[in-house]
Amino acid sequence: MAPPKENASLLFKLYCLTVMTLVAATYTVALRYTRTIGQELYFSTTAVCVTEVIKLFLSVGILARETGSMGRLMTSLKENVLRSPKEMIKLSVPSLVYAVQNNMAFLALSNLDAAVYQVTYQLKIPCTALCTVLMLNRSLSKLQWFSVFMLCGGVTLVQWKPAQATKVLVEQNPLLGFGAIGIAVLCSGFAGVYFEKVLKSSDTSLWVRNIQMYLSGIMVTLVVVYMSDGPEVTKKGFFYGYTYYVWFVIFLASVGGLYTSVVVKYTDNIMKGFSAAAAILLSTIASVMLFGLQITFTFSLGALLVCVSIYLYGLPRQDTTTIQPAATKTSKERLVNV
Repeated sequence: MAPPKENASLLFKLYCLTVMTLVAATYTVALRYTRTIGQELYFSTTAVCVTEVIKLFLSVGILARETGSMGRLMTSLKENVLRSPKEMIKLSVPSLVYAVQNNMAFLALSNLDAAVYQVTYQLKIPCTALCTVLMLNRSLSKLQWFSVFMLCGGVTLVQWKPAQATKVLVEQNPLLGFGAIGIAVLCSGFAGVYFEKVLKSSDTSLWVRNIQMYLSGIMVTLVVVYMSDGPEVTKKGFFYGYTYYVWFVIFLASVGGLYTSVVVKYTDNIMKGFSAAAAILLSTIASVMLFGLQITFTFSLGALLVCVSIYLYGLPRQDTTTIQPAATKTSKERLVNV
């Protein structure tokens, strides 16, 4: 187990921060690679479904450790899953939204470079801030609002004259990619705030809530598989096109949130901001090396503005009335969808 926050050493914090940064950057680049290598393309809908299954098993395992015995684990599952249909229905809402978000990530990275995606996806910050204000009646400081507008300006510059990847041979549709990111951003903001609201409505264990959500998520993603790729999956198989790289992407998506939660618990928003900026930098370097990304001046300027805005957004407020936006709060209380 990790040490309590107050006793966490600087070395431990740096370790957690490094792991989260590497996971975030590696996931984006690896997913981009699996969608553009030109081989037999796997079904992204089945990959999302498998990710939900792995998250469910991880949550059950952690809950088993939390309860301390198999008997208490089974009692908890019976009470909170089998005998709580209303709670299952309640958690099916973020399950559906997250399913859409994760599928949009695959679509976006099929049409956009990893670095462009990493920068643009930071729009989840203003989206979550807006959902927090509207759904939880919280407020943001003037500096946070300024950083939100700065971030939007930076993303606009990145998209103004997008950097081009010269080593990607598959056909791409940047407009479709940006549209997919837009949907993913909206889903991320809404689902995160909604899930936080559900968590705070009772004292039910985080891992019980995760199990409820992932069970709903599996059912939702199976429906998505049937509706989107049903005939092809029946013909070619559920795991068609899966390679070691695809399984690696699924692994990163499944366990990355665990490290994110640890980082949020034992560090602070400023360190999280540095992590996000570092992930953008690593994704850019990897894109230049792997995909022949040609960096433009507008991309560089936009990425710099985004990194600065993330740092400013994480600075603590002077007054005591502010509660940090749901993206921060939710990350403390749930497995983050990578």
